[in-house]
Amino acid sequence: MPLLLLDLDNTLVDRDAAFRAAVADFLAEHDLPKSDLTWVMAIDASGYTARCEVAAALTDRYGGVVPTAAIRALLDNGAADRVVLAHSAREALGKATADGWTCAIVTNGRTAQQEAKIRKTGLDQLVHGWVISEAVGHKKPEPEIFQAAAYAVSVPLPGAWVIGDSPHADIAGAHTLGLRSVWVTDGRVWTRDSYQPTHIAEDVASAINHAIRTSG
Repeated sequence: MPLLLLDLDNTLVDRDAAFRAAVADFLAEHDLPKSDLTWVMAIDASGYTARCEVAAALTDRYGGVVPTAAIRALLDNGAADRVVLAHSAREALGKATADGWTCAIVTNGRTAQQEAKIRKTGLDQLVHGWVISEAVGHKKPEPEIFQAAAYAVSVPLPGAWVIGDSPHADIAGAHTLGLRSVWVTDGRVWTRDSYQPTHIAEDVASAINHAIRTSG
């Protein structure tokens, strides 16, 4: 049974759009400058900045005006409360499953937050399982987290496809394990020379469909 290992944030769901909306609401609610949206998004760096560092930066900037609980709520629930699953992604996952593929999510992040996204979007009903770095003690691109995902859904790892938006976490991880990969570009250009994705796609639906066609 073929295996698809799928990234969550900014691959299956547009995490940055969800967090941007949460930040805009946060700034409006606390009467803070709208222009700070760009600053907060830069600090957050698509979720790759450690939560404690983002919290410290926001507290330093807004601590005298905004309750600590509000900052905590933004970072813990802001994106998770607003993520949506595109219809095209839902259809592609359904087609993959109908064609006999096993689909598993492999995501870095905190367990409670990532599982909230998975359940809110209905991904828990569309994939066969998931692994989250906090829960398994390994982060992408470490081989162990991909191995844990294959184990979780009882499918051998060799022959799997890895689909994700991060050159470092997803594509380098696949490269290290000798797996095929699709990089989801969202309009970006590939700049690495030491390794390459097997295929490049504009969005996750196109990426899933490519893997299915190529392996069919």
